[in-house]
Amino acid sequence: MATDRAPRTDPLTLEVVELIGTVVARYHEEYEQVAGKHALTGAQARLLGLLSLEPLPMRRIAQTLKCEPSNVTGIVDRLEARGLVERRPDPADRRVKLAAPTEEGVRTARELRDELGFAREPLAELSRDDRVALRDLLQRMLGQKP
Repeated sequence: MATDRAPRTDPLTLEVVELIGTVVARYHEEYEQVAGKHALTGAQARLLGLLSLEPLPMRRIAQTLKCEPSNVTGIVDRLEARGLVERRPDPADRRVKLAAPTEEGVRTARELRDELGFAREPLAELSRDDRVALRDLLQRMLGQKP
């Protein structure tokens, strides 16, 4: 039974892995720089960006960011002290607290996104079909359905 799967040590596979690593490293580097301009850490900026999509309970934030809930509590505490995030009861379960961005937090998250040019600018150079193909390939790599 023939397969199209490449061996893990195939030179092309290694090159693709290296390129993905380089893209991720450059993205994180730029994220840290942009966050610093707003006196935020990269983790604070990522959490704020996540919350700008929807308010979330602490446990789900920890799962999404792949970190300990106690770390999330500390990050939320610091963002709350800056007036960027607030805790509010979950309408579905009043025992659960949601972290949600304030108006200032939403504005800051938008500014952060707007200042991140590394990923957005090269992607704009690709055709729509290329961007769709790249998205679909990345979703397949992550086990998501395109």
